[in-house]
Formats: sequence, C-alpha cells, structure tokens
Amino acid sequence: MPDSNGTKQPGGTRLVIVESPAKAKTIAGYLGNGYVVESSIGHIRDLPERAADIPSKLKGEAWARLGVNVDHDFEPLYVVNTDKKQQVAKLKKLLQEADELLLATDEDREGEAIAWHLQEVLKPKVPVHRMVFHEITPEAIRDAARTPRELNIKLVDAQETRRILDRLYGYEISPVLWKKVMPKLSAGRVQSVATRLVVERERERIAFVPASYWDLAATFDTGKPEEPSSFEATLVALDGKRVAQGRDFTARGQIKSEEILHLDEEAAQGLAARLRDRAFAVKSVERKPYKRSPYAPFRTTTLQQEASRKLGFSAKYTMQVAQKLYENGYITYMRTDSIQLSETAITAARAQARTLYGADYIPDKPRVYRSKVKNAQEAHEAIRPSGDTFRTPGETGLSGDQFRLYELIWKRTVASQMKDATGQSVSVRVAGESTAGETAEFGASGKIITFYGFLKAYVEGADDPASDLDDQERRLPALEEADPLTARELAAEGHSTRPPARYTEASLVKELEDREIGRPSTYASIIGTILDRGYVFKKGTALVPSFLAFAVVNLLEKHFGHLVDYDFTAQMEDVLDKIAQGEAERVRWLQTFYHGNGGDGLKQLVSDLGEIDAKEISSFPIPDSDIMIRVGRYGPYLDRDGQRVNIPEDIAPDELTAEKAEELFAQPSGDRELGVDPGTGHVVVAKTGRFGPYVTEVLPDDAPKSAKPRTASLLRSMSLDTVTLEDALKLLSLPRLLGELDGEPVTAQNGRFGPYLKKGTDSRSLQSEEQLFTVTLEEAKEIFAQPKQRGRGRAAAAPPLRELGEDTGTGRKIVVKEGRFGPYVTDGETNASLRKGDEVESITVQRALELLAERREKVAAGGGKKTTRKRPAKSRS
Repeated sequence: MPDSNGTKQPGGTRLVIVESPAKAKTIAGYLGNGYVVESSIGHIRDLPERAADIPSKLKGEAWARLGVNVDHDFEPLYVVNTDKKQQVAKLKKLLQEADELLLATDEDREGEAIAWHLQEVLKPKVPVHRMVFHEITPEAIRDAARTPRELNIKLVDAQETRRILDRLYGYEISPVLWKKVMPKLSAGRVQSVATRLVVERERERIAFVPASYWDLAATFDTGKPEEPSSFEATLVALDGKRVAQGRDFTARGQIKSEEILHLDEEAAQGLAARLRDRAFAVKSVERKPYKRSPYAPFRTTTLQQEASRKLGFSAKYTMQVAQKLYENGYITYMRTDSIQLSETAITAARAQARTLYGADYIPDKPRVYRSKVKNAQEAHEAIRPSGDTFRTPGETGLSGDQFRLYELIWKRTVASQMKDATGQSVSVRVAGESTAGETAEFGASGKIITFYGFLKAYVEGADDPASDLDDQERRLPALEEADPLTARELAAEGHSTRPPARYTEASLVKELEDREIGRPSTYASIIGTILDRGYVFKKGTALVPSFLAFAVVNLLEKHFGHLVDYDFTAQMEDVLDKIAQGEAERVRWLQTFYHGNGGDGLKQLVSDLGEIDAKEISSFPIPDSDIMIRVGRYGPYLDRDGQRVNIPEDIAPDELTAEKAEELFAQPSGDRELGVDPGTGHVVVAKTGRFGPYVTEVLPDDAPKSAKPRTASLLRSMSLDTVTLEDALKLLSLPRLLGELDGEPVTAQNGRFGPYLKKGTDSRSLQSEEQLFTVTLEEAKEIFAQPKQRGRGRAAAAPPLRELGEDTGTGRKIVVKEGRFGPYVTDGETNASLRKGDEVESITVQRALELLAERREKVAAGGGKKTTRKRPAKSRS
C-alpha cells in the first residue's frame, strides 16, 4: 500500500488505468515512482456495431444483430473494439508486472462501466480497486491513490441498462425509418425526442398568425434641474381599461379577453392627437427593495447554456474545451449535475473575492447550494477552478478558448460566494386627460442598484437579446405623486406579435433538462447527432428542423407515439435512476418495455409495418393551397397533381408558404431544348440535376432498353441559360481521343476533379477546361514526359474567400476557401467543410473553430482522412 503521501512504497508496482492519454501523462507526473499510468483510450468494448463483429458461433441466433439476448434476461453481447485490441494487449502485458490494479476512470456511471469492462477483459489476478477523483491536482490524485474504493455494481447495472435500452430502441426503430422514409436514418431514445421538440416549435411557427396592435410612447419631462430630468413611458390603460400588449394575443392572432382594449393604427393616432399639449401628472409611485442573489456555480447544462450565450460555443465545443481544462488540472470534472462546492472550494472562493473586491463583498456565512435536479449526484462537485486556492485567469498561462472558458468558470465560482446585489425598483404611473375627456395612463419602471455585490464579479447572460441583464440600471427622476409633467414627445407606435423563437443549443439544453429528459451529460452529443444526421441545421444560432425531420417525427408520433412522448421518456429516466439505486429490477422492466405486458411492446410495434403508409408519412400539405410537400429518397420536393419541383436546401419549413411555393413552381424548370445533333438526329437538351447543370440527348421511343443517352456536366465557364448546341455537342464528344502513345490510347476527359489527360492507368491534370478541346497529341506527350505532381501543388493556390481572424489558442489564421466540394474553413492544418445553414458571408471565427474541432475529433477517432499534413516517415532500426 502507499505511504501517507500517496507515494508507492518500494517492493511493488501499481498499474493505474485512466481513459485518455492526456490524463495519463498528467497523473503519472503526480504519482511518481512505483506507479505505471496507462490509458484505455476510452471504451475498450461494447455491443457489436457490425455483423462482422459478432462471433461465428452466434451469427445464426435471431437476437445476434441486436447484440442483446432478448430471450435470456437481456444478456448483452460484448466484443472488444477492433481498434482497441492492440491497447488491450498492452494493458494485459503491463498488468502481468503489477501488484495491484487501480481503475481510475471518470467518477460517473459511464466511467464506472468502463472500469467494470476493464476488469472483465483484463481478468486481473492481483487486487483491484477503484480510484476516484473530481479534479486532477497533485493533492487530489495522491489522496485518491491513498483511499481507493470498490467498484459500484449498481452504477454499472444502471449504465448497462441504459446501453441495452438505447440499443433496442435504435436497432429496432431505425430500420423502420429506412423502409418508410429514407435509408441510413437513425432513431434514438433521447435523440428522437429532442428532434420532436425542434419540429414542434417549427410547427408552432408555421401555424402562427401575427396580430397587429398599437400603443403610445411618450417622453415626459419633470422641468427640474436634477438629472435625469426626463423618462420614457408607454400607454398602459385608457379610461381604466388595460391596453393590449403582445402577451394578450393567442398564437392564432386573436385577443384573449374582451376586457382588454385592442388599439388599431387609426385609434392610436387619434388618441395621440387628442393628448398632445395636454397636462400630465404623476398618479402613483411604488418603490420596492431590489435584491438579486448570486447564481449557483456551474453544472454541466448551465455551463453549456452560458458558454453559448456569452462565448458563442456550441454545447459540444464547450465540453471539448472543458475536457482539456479538466485533464490539464485547471477545473474540476465537467460532467456533473451537482452545484455543491466543497469546504475547501468555498474557502478559496471567499478568499479570492475578499482579495479582489474587499471584505464588504463577502457574506458573514458561506453560501451553500443544493441541486434542484432530480436524482442529482451530490457526491460530485460543481464545475469550478481546481485546487485549494484558485488561480486567476491571468495566472493560468492559458490562451484562446481555454482561457475564455476558464475565466467564465472562475468568475461564476467566485461570484457564488459574494453578497447579494441590492437596490430599489420603482414603478410609476402617469395620467392625463385628452381633449375628448378620456383618461390615459402611462407606465414606466426603473431600477437602481445601490450595492452591486456579486454583480461586480459576474453577470449571467440572457437567451432573449431584448431583455435587460441583471446589472443594467434604468434610472428614473426623483418623482412624487401629483408632480406635474410635460409630454416632450408623444407618438403612436405599431407592433406585431412574433412567433415563438426557435430553439438555440442553449435553450434546447434548458428545455430537455426542465422536462427531465435524458441525462445532462449526454445533451452535447445528442445535439451533435441531430445536426450530423441532417434532422436539424443552424441558421445563425437557431436550430431549424429539416423537412426530413418532419417526416421522421410524423412517423414516430403516429406509430410509436409513447416512445417519443415527453412524459414517458422522463419516466424512463426515473426507472433507470431507481435501478441505479437498487430500487427497481432491470430485467423485469426491460421485459415489459420490449416484449410488452398487457400492452404492445417494442418488438410487436416494429413487427406490424403494413399499416404505415410511406407516402402519407412523408407528405405535408401547405395551408391555403393545393400543393403538397413531400420528402423523397433524394430530398424534399413540392408536388401538385404530379408536377414536381425541388425545395432549395436553405429554405426553413416555416418560410415555405403558399406564396413561396407558387414562386418555386413559377421558376423555369431548367430543361431547355438546344437543337438536334446532326450526327445522330437526337434532340439535345440542357437540364438541372442533383449534381448541377448538364446536357444530354433524348433517345427516340424505339431505342433499345440497353441504350443510354450521352450526358455531360457543363463546364464552370458555362451556364444553363447561355449554353448553345455547339457547346453541348463539344461536351457530348468527350472523352476526346487524341491518338496513341506507347501503344496506349490518349484521351482528354472531364472528371470530378477537373479536366485531365488519360493514358492507360496514368493521368495528368490539364490547366484549363478549354484544353479539353484544343490539346494536341504532341502537347500531351510533353505533359506525360513531366514528373507527375501530387497534392495541391499542381496549381497556384486561390486566394481565400474570407479571412475570419486568428485562433487565439494556436495563433493560426482561420480562412474560408473554395474547394472541390464547396467552401470550407481551414487553419492551414485542418480543413472542415461548411455545413447546411453555414454561409461564407456570415460564418464567424467561433463557428469555424467549432467545425475544425469536430473535424479533428473525427480524424482522431479514425472517421476521416487528414490530407493537409503528410505523415512522418517511419524510422528504421
């Protein structure tokens, strides 16, 4: 066993296994001699992803494709991931030389499950213990090594049940989507519910009918020398009847109550005229004490929301940056639903607040926070700066986004232990009589902060840009009842109600948490999934559902309604938490979910697909028209009595009104007859296709079925409107035979990467598209005689489309460039294509950094090829 400092005594070795190489490197430095620290590099085994992963002896089993034996207590089939076999072999070898195994994976359900899988696969013959910590500092790591515990099998069971449930849901329902909507779609227990939330909000926007209403805005002057001497107020009542505001209308544009006065433009303008140059006086002044208490320290979801509001980070990017801060010892564990601070953290926060702001800003007693999140894991701590004393952001040496996120966490933590902000709120009513004897009443409110308290350190952001932040004052003049006032300005103002705002990542995270759907630690990956799957795309920060999402949600609601029911999904979380607490038996619950118990289980639901009409599921009428939106296998389109037109990708569903649909039908179809090919007698036409404009020939009706029309894409210098028959015949003549070299035919061809020459299996790029029709055999001979150039050095690099700025973390310039497959962002090392909803003109440097971070993550996971940097040559020994 280790000594009191956590240092291993001579005579043995302890193998410590963590998830990530970065964490392993840091922890190894803290533990010193007697310890070997190695990484599992995440999960080492899981349910099989492919048929090839299933052991041969089980391939014939009906349940094998699920990876779960649904007929035998839902026993999972685990296989070691192919890309982890080498690492597992390394861990087994290290274990042979160890006297004790410490499983130091993250202290949450998933971390507990990874530790259990390691124990099951490695089959250690030495003592095994669980080493847990929530921050990576020398003291915390040594203390964790001194006080290991046993594996918590209840947490493992709860995580395993979640994994099995998610597998059954995804593997049984996804094939239904493939058959009835589109291939390669996916469904998920929380993913599908999150998609439904976004779709329902868009439905509300589509059904929304705006209402117009008017009121009066006035600027009143006190006539006193003290500043401020004037203030703005709005008409709130006329002859005792409240004047309608936006909140008084339904989503269908109807006034909610006849007791409310709805002013139109004519009435408002007339009232304004009757009130001009009339006398006004203060009717009432109501003063109340103002107090605002500090916000609780961050938990996972509030960090994601605030990083979105203040820093423009996506939930996924926030967690990527936070992971780096945690692994390098700057913050505590970032996947937590607790808002508690340890006693040492409270002491550190109070000490820092006292140093920075003075003793007057520190309350007499420390503040203690308790989570309101159901089944919060209070054994964890809130997200805070690590250590017994906090480093200010300037003392960390951090830069870029890591600095910005650390600063956010540091400020929030320090502010949580400071005094309330106090002041006074004031509500004023002003009255005046019109020339017609009407009594008009105006209202104004103000706020004065006399002691800023915690607001000196931190102010929370807001989802609504029109709302005031907590530290913003609205000062009114010193007013008393009956004080005379002069209306310096008075005018009628028109307003229109607005549809409900689309979700942003921050507001969707909040909605999921408020509804108790899923686990907060998974929200970032869920949002990433629905974006990657094409169910949702971004317009600015707003999450917009695609028409594909409408089709998927429509099917799920009609045929698997309870599986995407918000309450049912939340209840599933309750059951899973009870399993974790040992209060529910998982096999019985899974049995009911899958096989049914007096009702339809999942198995029965996916077995009866005959009643699902694929066309009906993917069809949506446009209100006030005879036009139907349909989602086909190649994308959404409009259909009216068989006449079809594709829907542009950038149109949001609520923008596709009857008027917009008529515009799309009115646009030229793109089919243009160019003439007749004198060589064949076939008509040649120019068309628009899925992959751009092209020309093709129309074969006669009696042409054999095996005959295929010649087709060629337009060159970049050509357009659908101006291409001629002569141009088309040139294109259809490709590939053009130049002659023979070295016994091989030489042709000029136009390919997906541009014009090129081909000789047998050898090829060379041409400098321009015009060369396709002018290059000679002699010129081709000279080109083939030159060494073949590889990579992107074949032509001069085009200038960037936009320069976005620098990555403050690396100093590299971020630019937008045009590539073979469309625009992309690059820092010179990593390239990432722009996504649906991203536009060259409006993309921000933060969005670019997010795309680049996702690309790096994909490359690191083996899911993408990195081409901008050559691999170093292997050393030879």
